[in-house]
Amino acid sequence: MADFVRIYPNVTLPQDAQIDDFVILGRAPRGRQPGELPLVIGPGCVIRSHTVIYAGCTIGAGFQTGHHVMIREENTIGDRVSIGTHSVIEHHVTIGAGVRIHTRVFVPEYTVLEEGCWLGPGVVITNARYPLSRGVKERLQGAHIEAGAIIGANATLLPGVRIGARALVGAGAVVTRDVPPGAVVVGNPARVINQIDRIEAYDPE
Repeated sequence: MADFVRIYPNVTLPQDAQIDDFVILGRAPRGRQPGELPLVIGPGCVIRSHTVIYAGCTIGAGFQTGHHVMIREENTIGDRVSIGTHSVIEHHVTIGAGVRIHTRVFVPEYTVLEEGCWLGPGVVITNARYPLSRGVKERLQGAHIEAGAIIGANATLLPGVRIGARALVGAGAVVTRDVPPGAVVVGNPARVINQIDRIEAYDPE
């Protein structure tokens, strides 16, 4: 076991888990007692230094984190998910199998990332349409990114937008409305400029 690792009660780890120094696993969220909620992580996990994973999460096989990753409570994460250095996953998030989240990505509460989608470095998803407004916590709504969609570096997704399957959001785009499946969008506000099937680099071999 690595140095200075804190594992709380009710954490299930595989025998082949690779855990670096200064990792915290199974931390109880506010209002819960240590061990009250389980944390289950599947086989083949690689959890790098200074990662914190709260209790109440179920994580599939082949999971890996970069350094200084924070994953809050009560998330469902599928197989073969990778979360890059300095990224934050808030609570009640659903992440499908094969999702790739790069460095410094922010994924807020109630976001859904379907199977195989890809989030580039610096992507920010938001979930509060009117921050600090009355009753804002009852109206939080994360983005829904469908299977195989690609979100370019430093893109920003506004609350509640839906990114269609295999859509491509260009780097730095600000997405204010739903993106159709297979569409290519760029700009602020993001607008459709192409279809991914028309881009030669995405032709199936």
